[in-house]
Amino acid sequence: MEEVLSLIGVYKVYGSRTILHDINLQIYSGEVFCLVGPNGAGKTTTLRIMATLVKPSRGHLRFFGKHIRGDGDILDVRRKITYLPEESDTYFRLTGYEYLEFFAKLYDQDNYSEIVELGVEISGLSKEDLSKKTGTYSKGMRRRLLLARSLMVKPKIAILDEPTSGLDVFSNVAIRSRIREFTDRYGTTIILSSHNMLEVMSICDRVSLIDRGRIIYTGTPDEAIERTGARDLEEAFIKLVNRSGDDEH
Repeated sequence: MEEVLSLIGVYKVYGSRTILHDINLQIYSGEVFCLVGPNGAGKTTTLRIMATLVKPSRGHLRFFGKHIRGDGDILDVRRKITYLPEESDTYFRLTGYEYLEFFAKLYDQDNYSEIVELGVEISGLSKEDLSKKTGTYSKGMRRRLLLARSLMVKPKIAILDEPTSGLDVFSNVAIRSRIREFTDRYGTTIILSSHNMLEVMSICDRVSLIDRGRIIYTGTPDEAIERTGARDLEEAFIKLVNRSGDDEH
């Protein structure tokens, strides 16, 4: 598999606090890669570094085999990736269709209608729903529209921070299905963070478990379960976290 993104010895320090410690990750073309950990573990900081929005205090990033060394490299990378923060929301005064059209035109003025068409398909929203202002949408509908915005431009890498956070089971399943289907169809690499172990098991090819700013496991979900003798991924994560804590003392 082709390596599309690597973090090499990445640290992030804010004041006297070290948020990330020696993060080393390799992510490959066409996979769904999940970053899993408790609140405050460093997931969002890691994703923001991957998205080139935050610079590491130490260490390097490599995209598509090329080290990121300056602003020119960063701009080139940003043309190939999309990033959806957990706190993102739609513009409530725009209809769903207008919202997709707005972002499609920012990306490509000449072919935006084709991009919007794909966005409509990814969202799974009806024509009637898309004709309504997004301020009338449920949270699940808005998240589906946000996911469509992130994927409709067919990025090489899509980075999604907690894309199903706070959603009901039906919206959760719908978004998971669209992520998996899109990757299988277009070969886009998806990197997402999640608290939901069922979600991780259902769509993720590989997973990294992060705790207190350190990666404590990287591999397939099944390998984590087998390695720890756990009944499921949730139990495997707890065992790996406890083992990591013991190693520090």
